[in-house]
Amino acid sequence: MIINEAIGNIVQNPTPKSIDFLDLEWFETTKRIQRKKTRQGTEVAIKFLREGQRLREGDILFEDEEKVIAVNVLETEAIVMSPGSLLEMGTVCYEIGNKHIPLFIQDDKVLLPFEMPMFRWLEASGFKPEKQTVKLLNLLKSNVEPHGHGSLGSSIFTKILKMAAPKDE
Repeated sequence: MIINEAIGNIVQNPTPKSIDFLDLEWFETTKRIQRKKTRQGTEVAIKFLREGQRLREGDILFEDEEKVIAVNVLETEAIVMSPGSLLEMGTVCYEIGNKHIPLFIQDDKVLLPFEMPMFRWLEASGFKPEKQTVKLLNLLKSNVEPHGHGSLGSSIFTKILKMAAPKDE
């Protein structure tokens, strides 16, 4: 069975039909071409033709009179942080993004796939990371122009810092 797009989502539109889940790791949700088997053994070939298509939790890939094939994003180890201020949120997102690591924003928390060096770096930088097993669902999509890593000048980070800085400085 070849899938070119999701046809709905069971989270927004629950169904009484039998659901056969296609389990995917978080990083597989952005792959344009892949072959997988559902929990019940149905072979699925995903071939997304357009750029930027990605699968989300509950996406319906197939539906007939009896069953639905839907996406289940598997839990994984992640670094989870709850920034205490807008400044901390901007700083941590900038630092993580500057390292070109996938970033997720869920329930006012910043999440990223677990890597011990990054966990230690975040601790050493004064953040309070926690290691948790979670579903990484809300990938922050960035459309950043190519840039240098020299002077901050008038970068977006500088603007965030100025907005979030206390007024008495």
